[in-house]
Amino acid sequence: MRHLISPLDFTVEELDEILDLAGKIEHNPEKYAHACEGKKLATCFYEPSTRTRLSFEAAMMNLGGNVLGFSSANSSSAAKGESVSDTIRMISCYADICAMRHPKEGAPLVASLHSSIPVINAGDGGHQHPTQTITDLLTIKSLKGRLGNLTIGLCGDLKFGRTVHSLIKALTRYDNVKFILISPEELRVPSYIREDVLKANNKEFEEVVTLEEVMPKLDLLYMTRVQKERFFNEEDYVRMKDFYILDKKKMDLAREDMLVLHPLPRVNEISVEVDDDPRAVYFKQVQYGVYARMALILTLLNIKVD
Repeated sequence: MRHLISPLDFTVEELDEILDLAGKIEHNPEKYAHACEGKKLATCFYEPSTRTRLSFEAAMMNLGGNVLGFSSANSSSAAKGESVSDTIRMISCYADICAMRHPKEGAPLVASLHSSIPVINAGDGGHQHPTQTITDLLTIKSLKGRLGNLTIGLCGDLKFGRTVHSLIKALTRYDNVKFILISPEELRVPSYIREDVLKANNKEFEEVVTLEEVMPKLDLLYMTRVQKERFFNEEDYVRMKDFYILDKKKMDLAREDMLVLHPLPRVNEISVEVDDDPRAVYFKQVQYGVYARMALILTLLNIKVD
């Protein structure tokens, strides 16, 4: 039995197999429509989510399986003080696989240590978001045709952005990937990402404050929102939330083949006028997320479709 807690839980070869399977699902979904008949996915979401929870549910339903779970801590026995370890022991009696989101870093890891079914980390605090990373990699590979030889700009909240942390960790395993980290001083990547991931893997990176100066260099721009829920006070959030807004004027500085990704939800960091630009692929990214999670569920349940 395997779990997915970190994007590094799979080797590059295993990850490539998942991405290849997701591509097959995209082009022939009918073939996989009954692969999980009789199987149940539990979605244990201790904090709000739209895309990730519904994407998991859509993925399991597309595979012919069933879904059960809860969408907030208040609607579970966590409100009564039940521990994560006790919850997963109980969930293991009901379901075949579990996707868990939790505001505390490490909670899905704790769950995996006490679970008798595969556990998928669907986001833990400001730590990691491995299924979003698989979605991002699938989007890049499908639309760019490669995962190496790229210059990627990561913009916005790089301090608390778990999607950014996971993506950096995953992309460091591919050749000739350069990172341009675009953020205000207060929201720079944590030191452990800078030291233990980027420098430890001898990856080229630079940290800048201004988006406009680097737009012409980028193959990919990964925008993020400033996350209100991660701030300790309202004043700091208000000061930071409008620091970067991607608009048509900034897009005019970019290459014709540059792609804009965003894990969503968007607040105001990407102007709606950018939505019609063919380089804006964040809604395609959502669809790729369903294929990626379908492939992941099949892989962790060890279900092969001939």
